[in-house]
Amino acid sequence: MEKYLFFYLKTGGGHLAPAKAVAEKMKSKSKNAIDIELIDGLEQANKGVKSMIEDGYKNSINKAVWVYEFLYALHKLRFVAKITASLVSFFIKPYVEKQILEKMPKKIVVFHFFLIKPIYQIIKKHNLSIKVITVVTDPFTAHPIWFLQNNQRFIVFSDSLKQKCIERGIASEHLQVFPFVLDPKFSKKVSDFEKLQIRMNLGFEFDTKLILIMGGGEGMPRGKEILENIIAKNMDAEIAIVCGKNLKLYAQAMKLKTRHGLDNLKVYGFVDFIHSLISISDVVITKCGASTFMEILLMEKIPVINNYIWEQEKGNMEYVCNGQMGVMERKINRLPDLLNKLITDNDFYNSLHENIKKATLVNGVDPVSDYIFSF
Repeated sequence: MEKYLFFYLKTGGGHLAPAKAVAEKMKSKSKNAIDIELIDGLEQANKGVKSMIEDGYKNSINKAVWVYEFLYALHKLRFVAKITASLVSFFIKPYVEKQILEKMPKKIVVFHFFLIKPIYQIIKKHNLSIKVITVVTDPFTAHPIWFLQNNQRFIVFSDSLKQKCIERGIASEHLQVFPFVLDPKFSKKVSDFEKLQIRMNLGFEFDTKLILIMGGGEGMPRGKEILENIIAKNMDAEIAIVCGKNLKLYAQAMKLKTRHGLDNLKVYGFVDFIHSLISISDVVITKCGASTFMEILLMEKIPVINNYIWEQEKGNMEYVCNGQMGVMERKINRLPDLLNKLITDNDFYNSLHENIKKATLVNGVDPVSDYIFSF
């Protein structure tokens, strides 16, 4: 049985989610004739380093996004990017080396830029004939560390990113473009009957508009303020907020629900039925993480973007807004009027919805899986 190793880090869900989706699809297609193991590159790293990378990302995104944005901009300087990559590699390499040498895979697929340097160093050091391919999980605006090593084989998720790679000196034949990878369940259209069943099972009314607030595993930044402003508008709609692992936001949302006696508000923590919630929603207030906004668009729902990370998620936001498939509104006090227009003005809503349909978005999990098989 052939062995494949998929390496990722837990810095947001955008790296692990596509790795899982591709692994599950490949196992299914091969009828379990291949063995794919997903490995967290920081599993046995120094606790301080692990916390700095994983928690540092999470905390900066949720509490001081300007810190992350500043560091992102700083890493556009190649020498800074190289220093950071080398430092992180020093702590990651021992565990990654142990995994590779013990398991001797036929292929390695990389889903995080911090894993590129140690993996290639290990292969060179031991003169291993293991095929390596890097999946760039940022579809439009990718972190500079992805491209410090030009002789990689890349999977990218947009022609615009491919062009940027070529401008960096990466050979065109080293770049394969595919649609963005998502869990296969997001490829399936949900029928009206199934939507009614989901609404009934989750306790929603059958014929009301539903506004969903979600921002990924750590919840929606400024979620409390967003919820307060929507509640104050007293719109003719039901509201659902997914707080993820953000316990503070969950407590705040529950307090608002109790204080105002809101039967039309449902508060969730970390859930495994996001697909169901998106399928029955009309409008989704979100930030612009790659997996999140693509899930929304693939299910033909209208994204209202309140937050994005400059510059990493800027391309995601521009893709949505330039294609007139959703709306960007940073000012929370303006959100209620925009939402009210979306749920009451059918022409406005339908124009955005038609643009999503015209984009003919597809899930890349099948072609990406096939390519990794044949690579």
